[in-house]
Amino acid sequence: MSKKVLVLGEVREGSLRNVSFEAIAAGTQIADGGEVVGLIVGDSVAGVASELVEYGANRVVTVEHPHLKTYTSDGYSQAILAVIEQEKPDAIVFGHTSLGKDLSPKIASRLNAGLVSDVTEIQGAGDDVVFIRPIYSGKAFEKVKVKEGVIFATIRPNNIAPLAKAAGRAGDVSSVSVDITNLRTIIKEVVRKSTEGVDLSEAKVVVAGGRGVKSEDGFAPLYELAKLLGGAVGASRGACDADYCDYSLQIGQTGKVVTPDLYIAAGISGAIQHVAGMSNSKVIVAINKDPEANIFKIADYGIVGDLFEVIPMLIEEFKALKVGA
Repeated sequence: MSKKVLVLGEVREGSLRNVSFEAIAAGTQIADGGEVVGLIVGDSVAGVASELVEYGANRVVTVEHPHLKTYTSDGYSQAILAVIEQEKPDAIVFGHTSLGKDLSPKIASRLNAGLVSDVTEIQGAGDDVVFIRPIYSGKAFEKVKVKEGVIFATIRPNNIAPLAKAAGRAGDVSSVSVDITNLRTIIKEVVRKSTEGVDLSEAKVVVAGGRGVKSEDGFAPLYELAKLLGGAVGASRGACDADYCDYSLQIGQTGKVVTPDLYIAAGISGAIQHVAGMSNSKVIVAINKDPEANIFKIADYGIVGDLFEVIPMLIEEFKALKVGA
């Protein structure tokens, strides 16, 4: 049986995040021929709404209000609950991002619904849809089927491929007026510490450093390699604790979870807490002087050597490949 699916599109600095398009693809599979409705919440966001249609949404609803310019769970939940009341969807899909992880359980609990979080794969469709998600820090996977009520799910970035973009695809874009009131939190200023360029959680290539990087300056070649490959820089908790880099780069059980096409681990021993945040990467390359390091147990390719010798060699090789291309 086909379903109506509401999909939240996330806007960052005026542009839709890639996970929004992946969520539309997930919503399309769940809908099984039904209607996929995109939802964008913010201030002055109508301009990007048509892009959700080009990636597969049948139509898009926007909620704009000055109090929604910066994310707060109070403001966003008021807006989304109003749209849910109007649309009465059978399923609601969020990205498994900082925003999605904060917002989805709050809304699900308001509606007395369950939540399937951190979905990495969807099997079946419609009434037979099954969600697959990692458990026990990625050591096992479970299959979840929602038997009754509204389906709530968050999908992990870089796991469900977006549908092909159909430029110029037509779809209705409408707005809903919601009076955002009684905010318990007011954001006065946002100080961003994350690196410029590619978003770490959505990067196709991640170059991560651990304690073996030895210093803040030791991250310089990692940044150079990541920029060359169009990727982002990450770090283990050990590197963050040692003040080699900011905690916004931390990957692991208590940091970000990433699933890039290529993960280069430089000077990372492979502690279980770190592995939990990157073990589902498609290709893992480990660089470490210790041939017995745990990271080699999950790596597809291992390089036993000094990262300060290996990384510059990789940079030169990739530069040569780009020149020859």
